[in-house]
Amino acid sequence: MFESMPTLENELESVERALSDPSIHADQGKARELGRRHSHLQQIVGTWRKWKQTNDDLGAARELAEVDDSFAAEIDSLEHERDELAAVLTRLLIPRDPLDDKDIIVEVKSGEGGEESALFAADLARMYLRFAERRGWKAEILDAEESDLGGYRDISIAIKARGTVELGKAPYALLKHEAGVHRVQRVPATESQGRIHTSAAGVLILPEAEDIDVQINPDDVRVDVFRSSGPGGQSVNTTDSAVRLTHIPTGIVVSCQNEKSQLQNRESAMRILRARLLAVAEAERDEAASATRRSQVRTVDRSERIRTYNFPENRLSDHRTGFKSYNLDAVLDGDLDAVIASCVDAEATARLEDAREAAGDAS
Repeated sequence: MFESMPTLENELESVERALSDPSIHADQGKARELGRRHSHLQQIVGTWRKWKQTNDDLGAARELAEVDDSFAAEIDSLEHERDELAAVLTRLLIPRDPLDDKDIIVEVKSGEGGEESALFAADLARMYLRFAERRGWKAEILDAEESDLGGYRDISIAIKARGTVELGKAPYALLKHEAGVHRVQRVPATESQGRIHTSAAGVLILPEAEDIDVQINPDDVRVDVFRSSGPGGQSVNTTDSAVRLTHIPTGIVVSCQNEKSQLQNRESAMRILRARLLAVAEAERDEAASATRRSQVRTVDRSERIRTYNFPENRLSDHRTGFKSYNLDAVLDGDLDAVIASCVDAEATARLEDAREAAGDAS
């Protein structure tokens, strides 16, 4: 059982030696990568060592119980603890999405439903901002195109964890399942007769790319500047502060106009462009990743919904996992833990089944 653990324990010792070498910190990218790997290995190996100790204690208790009945009471407790640790360790050892350690860029786009869809997109954006705040993450609006009534036709938000995070607790690992079409059923603010309308907004979750992940040749990017549009502001329609980047090889276009500075808008656009290029590269390298990307928004069409927010019934329904809750106000205020956990559990179950099938095929 857990045959791979001695190898991982040796790797942990190797990573610790590497991190103790001052020269490694001259390369910040390499140092960050080693730091993340150390955190993950430490969690796995620490759990394994607890499991081994508990298993040893259980063996000792069984031997002692043969000569002293008072030790028999410890057996059930130790068996339960050992089994719980085994379950945790099994989950930690499941093959992981290589992007799970990443920070993210969340893109929310209005779709069918006109102005009501834009208002719902604003509700979703606020939900992710509040979720990030609850977890102590840093959230930054990179660009936003507002609608006439204060909703969002399109908004991009960068979400970044602070410090080193636990295995499976980084922004991408938790929020990647938010990608898809979100449907809302409610009486719109624009509805005078109280009729319930259905509209939709789309969410894209892009792993934020570092320079070591994606290198962009400046000659491959066409830069256009134009005047910002939207709600007032000192620079709106007065200076060419908005930036549009076109990545010529892929045809990907990114526009940013949220900041008054052309330089700031260009930097934000480059962050989004790198994230989109990383998603494309991962999809090309890995067919499994490609399947994940295809599950994200293709068109913001109600028929492709992953989740429904029903206001009259105060109900949230996730159509992939069957999860339902009746606390919509709390969910929209960022209380997403339960619905996210249902998606994470479903992914872990699927990955464990895939690993078992692969092991069976190999044997």
